[in-house]
Amino acid sequence: MSADKIVIGLAGMPGSGKSLVVETAKELGYAIVVMGDVIREETLKLGLELTPQNVGKVMLQLRADGGVTAVAQKCIPKIESQKNSKILIDGLRSLHELEAFKSHFAKFSLAAVHAPPETRFTRLSNRRRSDDSNGWEVFHERDMRELSVGLGNVIALAEQMIVNDASIEEVKRRIAEAFRRIETKWLK
Repeated sequence: MSADKIVIGLAGMPGSGKSLVVETAKELGYAIVVMGDVIREETLKLGLELTPQNVGKVMLQLRADGGVTAVAQKCIPKIESQKNSKILIDGLRSLHELEAFKSHFAKFSLAAVHAPPETRFTRLSNRRRSDDSNGWEVFHERDMRELSVGLGNVIALAEQMIVNDASIEEVKRRIAEAFRRIETKWLK
């Protein structure tokens, strides 16, 4: 078990504000490992376009082929290789991933970010990343796929819940406070 790093796992539905948490974590001196990058890398390796459907299929296939912790296991070496002592893992989606990280990192904590569905849909529509939803039906399908792998359960177990329903400045203040509480816990 690795005990030299403070590792924070981050969960949240698509469009909830994980990118804002990542941005703030960088400002607070955290290195970032993005679980979704592993899935996007695998999608591209298969020669597939980065569409919501392809990325979703690859996410499910990785777990079917490599087990429920396949994506987490691909992230652990990326985390260990970081020189930084504070790491944020963006994108936990299942209780199995949560347990994989908890069992590997002694100073692991879980945070989640929440925003209402209508807000998330608007954000994703405006963001226009290639694997983002381009209509309410696709958005809903993506939410259901994310929930099917256990994302809602992970969010429910978060030690720190960041509600993203205010100005960017206020939400960044909330994020920094949540991270301070986690750091204080591990630095006692």
